[in-house]
This record gives sequence, structure tokens and C-alpha cells, in this order.
Amino acid sequence: MMIDTIDRPGKAFAAGTYAGAGKFEDLSEEETGVYAGAGIGHARAEWSLFDAEAKGPNASAGAEISRAAGVRAIAKAELASASASAGPVKATLGLSADTGIGVGPSGVEAKVLGTGFSIGRTMGISVFGSGFEIKLW
Repeated sequence: MMIDTIDRPGKAFAAGTYAGAGKFEDLSEEETGVYAGAGIGHARAEWSLFDAEAKGPNASAGAEISRAAGVRAIAKAELASASASAGPVKATLGLSADTGIGVGPSGVEAKVLGTGFSIGRTMGISVFGSGFEIKLW
């Protein structure tokens, strides 16, 4: 939410290679899930309402079940991407083959080979990994 980040201090990081896997469980939010991912090159900067991120080749997969988000499963393979966001608006320029689906009270999302949509709390569209989204609430 925007109100949570308006007074966020600036920070940045960069990683050459990275890999990770694990599970998460938040009993207060009634959500649980698993994830795994690896890649080469990742840089991110954030300050207040603004974020910027760049990624090199990477792949990941994950699944989540939560009261707020519903059920979500996605596999990602990305050649490269750069994204920027300001508050609820985010734009991404990249080339990816993300494939997955999410269904729940906050909306519906679907992607095949990086092309898809989201309708609900977040409205968005993407084509082969480049896209635009806006968080309504």
C-alpha cells in the first residue's frame, strides 16, 4: 500500500549471481507457499513511493495459498528485464516466458509465455514479459 511506503528511506542492492529456495508461512495472514529461483545479475533501488529494478537471466517457480490472494502457481523464465514503479503504477520492459494462474478474492491473473492479464485488485496486461499494471487498492 502507498501509505506504508511514503516515508520509506532509500536503499539499494546488487547481486552478481543468486539462488534460493524455501517455504513461507504467515499464520496471521493465513498464507503458505513454496518457491525456488536462481539468476545472474539483479539490482534494485527503492525510495519512498519509487522502485527501480533490473534483472539478468533468471528462472523461478512458486505456489501460494492464502485467504487474501487465493491460489496461485507460476513458473518464470526471463532473459532480462527492467522495471520502474511510482506508487500504484508499474511498468516493465523485458523478455520472459512466465506461465501461471492465480484465482482468489483479490482477482484473477493468467499468463502464458509472458503474455497475459490480471483483473481485480491489480489491473494489468503483459506481452512477452513487457507490461503495465496499476494497483487499485
